[in-house]
Amino acid sequence: MAPVKVHGNVLSVCTRRVIAALYEKDVKFEVVPIDLGTGEHKKEPFISLNPFGEVPAFEDGDLKLFESRAITQYIVHEYADKGTPMVFQDSKKMAMIAVGCEVEGQKFDPAASKLTFEQVIKPMLKMPTDAAVVEEYEAKLAVVLDVYEIRLAQSKYLAGERFTLADLHHIPTIHYLMGTQSKKLFVCRPHVSAWVADITARPAWKKVIALQK
Repeated sequence: MAPVKVHGNVLSVCTRRVIAALYEKDVKFEVVPIDLGTGEHKKEPFISLNPFGEVPAFEDGDLKLFESRAITQYIVHEYADKGTPMVFQDSKKMAMIAVGCEVEGQKFDPAASKLTFEQVIKPMLKMPTDAAVVEEYEAKLAVVLDVYEIRLAQSKYLAGERFTLADLHHIPTIHYLMGTQSKKLFVCRPHVSAWVADITARPAWKKVIALQK
C-alpha cells in the first residue's frame, strides 16, 4: 500500500496540524515539500489535490483530502487502534470534542491566526508588523481565552481529562504565538498557561518542530 503523503510546508500551521496528528497516531507518512515562495501551491500538480491552492493536501492510498481539520478527523478515526486515542466512543464525550474543535476553528483561530500573521509571518517576509492590528486582535483573543480559562479550571483539557483532537488543533498556532508579545495572553491565565505547557510539550509535537531543522 502506498504510504500516507502530506503535501505541504513544515512551517505552515495547517501542515503542522496534520503532521502532529500523524505522529500522535504513530502512522508512517511522507512529507512532499511544497515551495510556497515560488507559488507551487497555486499550480499543477498541487492544484489537482487542493483546488483552493492551500497547503496541506493529503493522500492515503486512493483517498485525497484537503483542509487540515478534516484531515485530522480522518486520521483519528481511520487509525483509531493506533497511537494516542484522541476521540471517544461515547456520543456525549464526542460532542464535547466537536464543540472544542468548532470553537478553535470559529473563535480562537481567526484572532490567533491574524496575530501569527502580523508577528511571525510578516517578519519572515521582511514586512512591518502593524501594532494597531496586533492590539485589536489581542483584545479579541483575550475574550476567547477568558472562556478557556473557565473551561480549563473544570477539566485538564478542553474536552475532559484526556488530550483530544480539540487540544491538538490549537498547538501549531499557540507554538508560534508563544514566541511573540502575545504570549502574555496565555501566561497570565493560570489554567490556560498550564494547558499550553502540557500540550506543547508532547513528544509528537516535539517531532513536528524537529522537522524544520
